[in-house]
Amino acid sequence: MMLIVLASNYLVQFQFNFLKLENILTWGAFTYPIAFLVTDLANRVYGLNFAKRIIIIGFFWGVVVSSFFSLKVIDLISLRIVIGSGLAFLSAQMIDAIIFDKLRNQRRWYVPPIISSSIASFFDTIIFFSIAFYNTGVPWVTLSIGDFCVKMIMALSLLIPFRLILLNFFLINRSSSN
Repeated sequence: MMLIVLASNYLVQFQFNFLKLENILTWGAFTYPIAFLVTDLANRVYGLNFAKRIIIIGFFWGVVVSSFFSLKVIDLISLRIVIGSGLAFLSAQMIDAIIFDKLRNQRRWYVPPIISSSIASFFDTIIFFSIAFYNTGVPWVTLSIGDFCVKMIMALSLLIPFRLILLNFFLINRSSSN
């Protein structure tokens, strides 16, 4: 979790300069949704309390390590990125874990991860971009819209590894208990 947060905090400082999307997207949009995958897998396999522990540990180490590895250590935007990331991460991951837990008994396996990740991603995006880039000259509104769109695409595409990891985990546990 710490590596995901660290990579995302670093990569959000770089605009995606392809396909004329530099004012709409940063590289961090591609890495951060993996944090929701980790939280959802931990929640599904080990339960809500375990997921919350991973979130707290990820929050602490993500903020500490990110503050040391920011692009410009004394730059105000880098400090805002660390603070915004920490608050957004903690809020969104807790929202994700709680919603996932409430939906965990759905008949369709994909409902908890897609609903929880979608709602949490919305809050994460608003909290992070408004704290990190508001009134800085960075086009944070368009970046947040682009970021949210990528998070939704990633949430859908991460359903595949979610399902495969769970199937593999439960197959391994079933065969080791026999």
